[in-house]
Amino acid sequence: MKPERRGRIDHEIQRAIAKIIGEEIKDPRLGFVTVTRAEITGDMKHCKVHVSVIGDRHVARQSMDVLESAKGFIRGRLGEEVKLRNTPELTFKVDKAAAVSSGKTAE
Repeated sequence: MKPERRGRIDHEIQRAIAKIIGEEIKDPRLGFVTVTRAEITGDMKHCKVHVSVIGDRHVARQSMDVLESAKGFIRGRLGEEVKLRNTPELTFKVDKAAAVSSGKTAE
């Protein structure tokens, strides 16, 4: 796949997941989560979603647990928002670079 196309797909997935998390996930354990980037694999079957969580380690762990438990819902909604042949499996990762630059440690 061409790098330009992959970049557009990554950006569209990032935008859609950020919208889904911000507007549709209502779990009170979810802290302030920002989707910093999404990286889809060449076969478009897997996607790493990097998130930054504002707060301490406890808030970050709770937020990651919420995202992990809502992964199926988010993937289903992503399939409705972004038209791809296959909706990729999602893997959420804490973006430590964004956490360090904000002065917080979200491990």
